[in-house]
Amino acid sequence: MAIRNIIKYGDDALRKVSRTVLNFDERLAQTLDDMRDTMYAADGCGLAAPQIGVLRRYCIVDVGDGLIELVNPVIIEKSGVQNEDEGCLSIPGNYKTTVRPMRVTVRAQDRHGNTFTVSGEGLKARAFCHEIDHLDGVLFIDRAIGEKK
Repeated sequence: MAIRNIIKYGDDALRKVSRTVLNFDERLAQTLDDMRDTMYAADGCGLAAPQIGVLRRYCIVDVGDGLIELVNPVIIEKSGVQNEDEGCLSIPGNYKTTVRPMRVTVRAQDRHGNTFTVSGEGLKARAFCHEIDHLDGVLFIDRAIGEKK
């Protein structure tokens, strides 16, 4: 595994829409493994492929209850509201209050192409939304309602 460079705010790749994953191969698996190592090394709770310069629709999340890999994720249900401070590994030291759903359900595929659904509440819902936004070129600062720090 390898630790990849995390692209920072201002790089055009963060504003591009990622392409659907069609090949569930060793290259995908290797990149997901590298993303895991990169996220943990940076002390993050989520990382999207565009943040390492890969414009494909996949991301990872771990809010303390285990790693979740989401390939071609789509939010299929959301409810409630939370207004919390949010940050990003691509915009270090910048935190803003954003509005996110309190609960979400995501349909995605795993690294082998198997479809599954996963639900999250609170921080996990926020992380799912944040990382899926990255796949569409949307940053948390675009959803900010206030600022901290």
